Amino acid sequence: MTVPPAVVTADELNEFLRDAFPGAPRGYGIEAVTELGVRLRAPIGPENQRPGGTVSGPTMMSLADAGAWFATLSRVGIVPLAVTSTLTINFLHKPELVDLVADAELLRLGARSSLTEVRIFSGDGGPLVAQATVGYSIPS
Repeated sequence: MTVPPAVVTADELNEFLRDAFPGAPRGYGIEAVTELGVRLRAPIGPENQRPGGTVSGPTMMSLADAGAWFATLSRVGIVPLAVTSTLTINFLHKPELVDLVADAELLRLGARSSLTEVRIFSGDGGPLVAQATVGYSIPS
C-alpha cells in the first residue's frame, strides 16, 4: 500500500496530546512522523514495572495503541473520535527497564478505518520486544 503524505507534524501531534489530556501524566511522545507512520518514545519509570524486573504488558499495549492512533492522525488530521477497533499484541522478549521506542507503520488507510503494525523496541537499537497489529475506526 502507498501511504499518503502526512498532514500533521510531530509537534502538532504532541500539542494535541497535551491539550486533549490536560493534567494527565503523559508517558510517551511522538519523536517523528515518518514516511509510513510515526515513531514514539515511552520513558520507563517505576510505575511501568512489573514483578520480575521488566516492563508491564499494559505499558506496551498502551504504547502500541497510541502509535496506531498517531500514525492514523498523522495522515487524516486531528480526528479526536478515532477509536481502537482491534488490538492484537505479541510479546517477544523481556524488555529491560529502559525507554521503549515504537515504530508504527500504516498497513491500510481507508476512509473509515486504518490498520497499523507497531514494533516496540527496548531502548535505542535494542531488541524487538513486542509486535502489535492495531485497527482504528475513523468517524465520517
